[in-house]
Amino acid sequence: MSIEVKVPVLPESVSDATIATWHKKAGDAVKRDENLVDLETDKVVLEVPAPVDGVIKELKFQIGDTVTSQQVIAVIEEGAVAAAAPAAAAAAPAPAAAPAAAPQAAKGAEDLSPAGLRVATEQHIDPSKVAGTGRDGRVTKEDLVNYGKGGAPAAAAPAAPAAKPTPGARPEERVPMTRMRARIAERLMQSKNSIAMLTSFNEVNLAEVVKMRKTLGESFEKANGVKLGFMSFFVKAAAEALKRHPAVNASVDGNDVIYHGYQDISIAVSTDKGLVTPVLRDVQDMGFADIEKGILDYAKKARDGKLGLDDLQGGTFTITNGGTFGSLLSTPIVNPPQSAILGMHAIKERAIVENGQVIAAPMMYIALSYDHRIIDGKDAVLFLVDIKNQLENPQRMLLGI
Repeated sequence: MSIEVKVPVLPESVSDATIATWHKKAGDAVKRDENLVDLETDKVVLEVPAPVDGVIKELKFQIGDTVTSQQVIAVIEEGAVAAAAPAAAAAAPAPAAAPAAAPQAAKGAEDLSPAGLRVATEQHIDPSKVAGTGRDGRVTKEDLVNYGKGGAPAAAAPAAPAAKPTPGARPEERVPMTRMRARIAERLMQSKNSIAMLTSFNEVNLAEVVKMRKTLGESFEKANGVKLGFMSFFVKAAAEALKRHPAVNASVDGNDVIYHGYQDISIAVSTDKGLVTPVLRDVQDMGFADIEKGILDYAKKARDGKLGLDDLQGGTFTITNGGTFGSLLSTPIVNPPQSAILGMHAIKERAIVENGQVIAAPMMYIALSYDHRIIDGKDAVLFLVDIKNQLENPQRMLLGI
């Protein structure tokens, strides 16, 4: 019996998807729940599993085609068995060959993400031959997919005199944006053109946070199975400050301002395809361990390409950490319809004056970009000062003051 494979039901905010990678071709055997195809949307890459065991009868779309919700993209013949490859012609007896050496992993495979390694394995791509566009020149899943679209290089012809490069040649390569990158660009322009954005800055002495992590970090990890990081302090401090400054937690809808009675905080996570912002929901009810586990779970999902659309929907406030990459100061861009975003930066030992004495302290610049239409400068500055006071006195956030 023929079984149709359809595009999953897409949320209202996602109109269509693009065929990113087929993991099977017509005639291949497939098992139930085995991933058939990756669909790239504006926000995430969706995996479509096989609904039954059988053989791929037909693939209705090619890589790069656009598909919509519930559209049939493949047909599986349930229970069928893939045809065996024709038997090789019998050859005359030959001297026994030495045992073949065990295949070795392609150069560069150790740096691939799980999703990238899967593409390289299934499409028989040598990562060492692919130009990497990821961090530090690493080969990403997208690089492998794009390389697969162009096909493997043709077998080398007999050696010929190499043409000398034209003096002063300036090579260029034109590559279309991925759907996610195009969507990010659209959102950034939407923010720039629709929000009266302003940024305020402050600095935080993180000596007490560093001290707390040093003295209680080991006990915290033993009790909760997760390390105590810096991000949980900022998330918790933001949640407490948002309670006291509701305008920063609000959003604009036409001529209305929506005040949210909860704190759903988006955490900016960098992936091979671009920046995504999965949402920690109801942070006001979470403890440090819950926050750390939530962040760790999202980081793993992002690395493995497993973030779902539900993980990215909503959010009333965003925190981004440019300090991970060494940024000392920046002006983050608000993610509409949210009204504000907090930027963290690198921690640097700097000389400060404390009680009349010059001392070295672990300092961080923090930035708050906000929608000036609904947040006054006074509210923005007081919000940043609230964050600063909590982080310089961590016991305040533990007591909710």
